[in-house]
Amino acid sequence: MKLVILGGGGFRVPLVYGALTGSPLIDEVTLYDSSTDRLRTIERIIRQLPAGPRVTISTDLARSLTGADFVFAAIRVGGAAGRIADERVALGLGLLGQETIGPGGLAYALRTIPVMNHVAETIARVAPDAWTINFTNPAGIVTQAMRRVLGDRVVGICDTPIGLVKRVSRLLGVDLQTEEARVDYDYIGLNHLGWLRSVRIDGVERLGGILADDSALDQIEEARLIGKDWVRATGALPNEYLYYYLHTEEAVASILHGGQTRGEFLHATQGRFYEAACCTDSPLETWRSALRNREETYMAEARDEDRREEDVAGGGYQEVALRLMTAIATGSRERMILDVGNAHARGRVSDALPDDVVVEVPCIVDGDGPHPQQVAPLALDQLGRIATLRASEAAIMDAALTGSQNRAWEGFSIHPLVNSPALGAKLLTGYTAAHPEIASLFA
Repeated sequence: MKLVILGGGGFRVPLVYGALTGSPLIDEVTLYDSSTDRLRTIERIIRQLPAGPRVTISTDLARSLTGADFVFAAIRVGGAAGRIADERVALGLGLLGQETIGPGGLAYALRTIPVMNHVAETIARVAPDAWTINFTNPAGIVTQAMRRVLGDRVVGICDTPIGLVKRVSRLLGVDLQTEEARVDYDYIGLNHLGWLRSVRIDGVERLGGILADDSALDQIEEARLIGKDWVRATGALPNEYLYYYLHTEEAVASILHGGQTRGEFLHATQGRFYEAACCTDSPLETWRSALRNREETYMAEARDEDRREEDVAGGGYQEVALRLMTAIATGSRERMILDVGNAHARGRVSDALPDDVVVEVPCIVDGDGPHPQQVAPLALDQLGRIATLRASEAAIMDAALTGSQNRAWEGFSIHPLVNSPALGAKLLTGYTAAHPEIASLFA
């Protein structure tokens, strides 16, 4: 089977390839990217990994996709420099500057959706039977845009929910990812905005015991980030990105105090990596050192401690992608949290949300693809957060597909971390000036 990795010159591509080396599922991997230099660097690293599928590189999108069985999409439109502008325009207005949360995420979506729409149309034309696994951020709204073309054959993935589930699994001594009927859990939300609300083993609710135990909560990164008392009071374990919604002022102050945004940090460190990797006999070791530095500093603005070893290893989107591909290709059943359409063959995930909304929920995956599982109704505060955020993102998606400045203004203005038409207008002006892709969209 053939796997195509879009964004094949990306820094984390060797993680995906490394996951494939122990699986007979994929025998051919094509790396597609717009940068030949980065493709060659990543190809050299892969050559130093244990032998796995045959690898080819290409800068031709349609040729790369032809004959694909699976497509893994991890494209960064505008590169690290674009991310820096996303962050700095928002911070300049006293707003959160982050890659996927807040106005920075909306700007990222505004320039990414037209590109991913073209990608989806190309997949539909040259590889209509392929399954597309989207990790291009902001993953939820990009997946929703691609579903307009590819329908259920595009699935969004994220490693943060699986990291949370793994941490709870370690505490309970039971693998919650198993498909066994004796294990069940309830997780609902959007990408980077979700809650683990129930964990049942043999029909017995176990989440309450974890929430009541300080020593247990100390083992859960999300509880340490957001506050043990808060997760106990609300009766749910939130996705770690809820930190940015619940501690917005602290996050903005921490980023400004640090003097360097996450985008600026990655632009510098990964720039040095690509420069060094092209000139060394051991690019694999250079990559491993840079990867370790990247993982240890993840969400550093939210922490007052070093990131723990078990948390660094807690997720892994390459693992999610491999499990998803294996279940679809072989018909084996897997339980995992995925980004899928609210409406599906068995009904709706939530009657409170429109059919086309992409939600992040537990699914059972088999040869027919993901089957979203029934979850409890949304609490009013959860519904409010989801509805407001998705309305903002829907306006941005419309703007990206139609070139409507008014819809873009609306999207920026009604975002829950902006909530101001005046600030929305300033954001639109700032991002239009900072990004040629956005200026071209509105031209």
